[in-house]
Amino acid sequence: MNYVIRAAKPGDLQSIYEMAKLTGGGFTNLPPDKKALRTKLERTEASFASDKEYPSDELYLLVLEDLDSGEVRGTCQIFGQVGQRWPFYSYRIGTDSKHSEQLGRTFHAQILMLSNDLNGSSEVGGLFLHPAARAGGLGLLLARSRYLFIARHRARFGDRILAELRGVIDEAGGSPFWDGVAGKFFGMNFQEADQFNAVHGNQFIADLMPKHPVYIAMLSEHARSVIGVPHPSGRAAMRMLENENFAFENYVDIFDGGPTMTARTDQVASVAGAKHVEISAITDAGDDALVATGRLADFRCCFGKVGDGSTLDSTAAKLLGVDVGIDISWIGR
Repeated sequence: MNYVIRAAKPGDLQSIYEMAKLTGGGFTNLPPDKKALRTKLERTEASFASDKEYPSDELYLLVLEDLDSGEVRGTCQIFGQVGQRWPFYSYRIGTDSKHSEQLGRTFHAQILMLSNDLNGSSEVGGLFLHPAARAGGLGLLLARSRYLFIARHRARFGDRILAELRGVIDEAGGSPFWDGVAGKFFGMNFQEADQFNAVHGNQFIADLMPKHPVYIAMLSEHARSVIGVPHPSGRAAMRMLENENFAFENYVDIFDGGPTMTARTDQVASVAGAKHVEISAITDAGDDALVATGRLADFRCCFGKVGDGSTLDSTAAKLLGVDVGIDISWIGR
């Protein structure tokens, strides 16, 4: 498989747009809107060109390219720091306890509290793999390449990192959570709100969303049942996040109720476990690994074989355009 992860370029617009049309909705970071995607590509081009060595409002969009055909077959994104351009809102699941001396009873009610606790975190998201390429571990390559990028540019990312998983979407493209909670205050259906957020950002949430807690017991059974539940297509992604030491800490998406996973950046397995070495030899002996090289717009990542901690197989060396003496970062597959 001659697949490589690289920085997205303006010329990838049409390919990314075609993939965005396959997501099925609820995928805020990859809207099927050419203007919004063009803006993303312009922003990511500026981010790769930036000389900032601290967390900031940068977007790094990476793509998976099939070098044999030249086709783009997947995307993933990393945000340097959320909450700078506009507040980053989540619902946090909490508990409101009440006690009656006369009845001798204590009641614990679960509530949803509008929160921007996660402001200042970095974020990984926007992971989408074309249906024709869902084999051979390419989803894992896409997902974990982000952590190698972070490890190679650690100063650009915060101490905390989050990942939002898409929530449950019904067959009609609606969200039971949206219908049961936020939709009552916005006068638009889920698809309209999701599209507006993808294109314009979520300031309208701050403008219209009630700040009072929502008692979960007062929601419909359908809305309650999907809180913190990932879309069926996102269950594998949730398992991959858990394997990287992300955890669900009671934050959910304000649109579809999907789980927000969080971790300490330096405790993410593929960040903490990344080895940074110079290639000592090109040899086809070694163990399966993910290998990355280059900085910012020159970043590339692929599957390869690493031996004795610093040798690299010839196929990976060709895909990455590296030779003996070039620095790489790698993690075991």
